[in-house]
Amino acid sequence: MERNSKLLKRIMMAMMVAMGVVISPILRIEGMCPMSSVINIVCAVILGPWYALLCAVMIGILRMAVMAIPPLALTGAVFGAFLSGVLYRASKGNLIFAVLGEVIGTGIIGALMSYPVMTFIWGRAGLTWLFYVPLFFMATIIGGIIAFAFLQALSLSGMLAKIQRSLGEEAYDKQPIGNKEEY
Repeated sequence: MERNSKLLKRIMMAMMVAMGVVISPILRIEGMCPMSSVINIVCAVILGPWYALLCAVMIGILRMAVMAIPPLALTGAVFGAFLSGVLYRASKGNLIFAVLGEVIGTGIIGALMSYPVMTFIWGRAGLTWLFYVPLFFMATIIGGIIAFAFLQALSLSGMLAKIQRSLGEEAYDKQPIGNKEEY
């Protein structure tokens, strides 16, 4: 069973990476990629903080290589993905905390970390420390609302817990809706 859940986790992460690369151009302008936040939160809730971090790194590298996205693809995703999973687990499965982790991690920490990367490594002149905060923050709010609605629907139907259990993760849905034998 343990080996099967590890394989399923890797397959799920591969699917999340593929979806993240494909849907990231939707609603995207430089410094604002709300669909990245959707993937970060969903991955953090389903797979946990470490898999979410790895997923964000892989998506960022692929987006930079294939789509010529600046390093914002990494600085804007990794902190939120990890913090989303950590806060979700620490809150014992509260989806609001997963969204809050993304907003703090990407919307604030990632935005602030983007300044030195874009200024000193990428060579962008004329930026300030707070340049990316409004864009990143709004993107995480938009993405957070979408992810919350999706995950809440999964949770209410009992599918979120079923997915988490099948992947060997702790499921926080204590009372699934419907017949327990279905799960």
